[in-house]
Order: sequence, then structure tokens, then C-alpha cells
Amino acid sequence: MQSLRWVQLPRDEIDSVLGTGGVGVLSFATDAGKPPFSIPVSYGFYPEDDSFYFHLAFPQDDSTKAELLTNPVTFVVYTHPEEGWRSVVASGTLEEIDEAPYESMAVQAMWGVEIPEVEVFERPRDEITFRDFRLVPDRLTGRKEIETEG
Repeated sequence: MQSLRWVQLPRDEIDSVLGTGGVGVLSFATDAGKPPFSIPVSYGFYPEDDSFYFHLAFPQDDSTKAELLTNPVTFVVYTHPEEGWRSVVASGTLEEIDEAPYESMAVQAMWGVEIPEVEVFERPRDEITFRDFRLVPDRLTGRKEIETEG
């Protein structure tokens, strides 16, 4: 009989799962007793310094995200190829880079990633404020499914 369990992903497989960008779920810590505030987002990943980049939308009628920007975050990417699931979890705090100088490492790295654009709003993009953020994780881990004989 076969059973499933998970093992830690080695670093090269973490980089493979993340690629240079894709989609994942960004969760902001909230007050004790309340669930985290989680949103699906597009991201870019720069492996040279383990940085994730986000181009986050701030619709005028939604202030929740803006209120939580300084709280700790967790970012999760999940794939399910034929050989079994893989996930990567990064945690830390977001750093806004809109005001960073053009020559800064953060801005230069953001130019080196590809953040997929996804249209999910019911109004034109020019009516929505976007801000750029970087996450250099305090912790970056990955797991994958393996089959075992049992």
C-alpha cells in the first residue's frame, strides 16, 4: 500500500517552483482572534537576493489592505504537477519601493522580474492606484509530496 507524505524542498527546487514570477496568496497578520487578510496576487521573484516583488492595487473603496501594510505577511505559492504537489512559503514584512531611487538594488531587481498582470477589477486600470512592494523573507521554506511504501 502506498501512502503520501511530504519532505523539505532543496533550494534548487524552491527556485524552480518560484521561477521568475507567477501567482500566489499574500496573507497579512491581523489582530488576535481574527483571521488573516489573504488575497491572491501576482508576483515576481529575484533569486539572487530572494526578493519577491508585488504590484498591489488599492481601489478607493477598499482600505483594509492599506491598513495592514506594516503587519507581518506570509506568501504562499503552490503547484501540482503530475509528480505531486510542491509549495513554497515566505514570511516577513513588506517594504514599499515606490519612493526608492531608480539606481537602488530594489528598483533594479524589480525591472529584472516579470509580474503577470491580471485584470480583476470592475473599473479601468487608470482609476486604481497601484504601489510597488518588495518582500525579502525572514524565512523561506518549501515542501513536496512523496509517495512511500507503507
